[in-house]
Amino acid sequence: MGTDQNDPAGTTGLHALLRSQRVWDPEVTDLPPLDPAAAPADPLPLFTRWFAEAVAAGQPEPHTMSLATADEDGLPDVRIVMLHGADPDGWSFATHAHSRKGGHLAARPYAALAFYWPLLGRQVRVRGPVATAPAEEAQEDLHARSTGALASALTGRQSGVLGSVEELARASEEAWDRARREPDAPAPSWTLYRLRPREVEFFQGDARRRHVRLRYRRAGRDTAPGWVRELLWP
Repeated sequence: MGTDQNDPAGTTGLHALLRSQRVWDPEVTDLPPLDPAAAPADPLPLFTRWFAEAVAAGQPEPHTMSLATADEDGLPDVRIVMLHGADPDGWSFATHAHSRKGGHLAARPYAALAFYWPLLGRQVRVRGPVATAPAEEAQEDLHARSTGALASALTGRQSGVLGSVEELARASEEAWDRARREPDAPAPSWTLYRLRPREVEFFQGDARRRHVRLRYRRAGRDTAPGWVRELLWP
């Protein structure tokens, strides 16, 4: 098909496609209620329950999340990463220290996470300071994962400029061979990060757009016990 000279970028078609999409189609989406009065005092038990319910609902890749960071000039960036764990020490994820996000976190150790589980009309947003876990914990976390994950970590050079796809193929094959031979091979730059939340927001969609937004906010300093719970206008 030729390009419309009055719409060389094809934006008319894009806009038509956008308008045709549905949010929370009742054929596939269930919108369970969220009773703020019954919510636990701490956000972690609610997150754990919501995550289990997303898995039970068949939500694809519920452990993936958006990670937002900022560079040394304060310019934002975002990408999809995998959650490695959530416990009283924080929400954890991993990457190479020399990657773009690793550099951002070295310059500005603060980040935000966002989970989206459309089968249940739910979002969870988390933000707070980020610290690195001990190196031995990062290696233990890496070696508990798949051979492919280790091979990827051993390939290294994440976020560096790549000369060609052939160069990547050679480096990847070497890394896969080593990962199979040495399942405990170290990847020294692999770093486990923990975000200790200052705020955690739970968003539950509602068919009549009366969405429930429940925010947990630290009562005081990061180390202070307790959370303030408050509702937000949708």
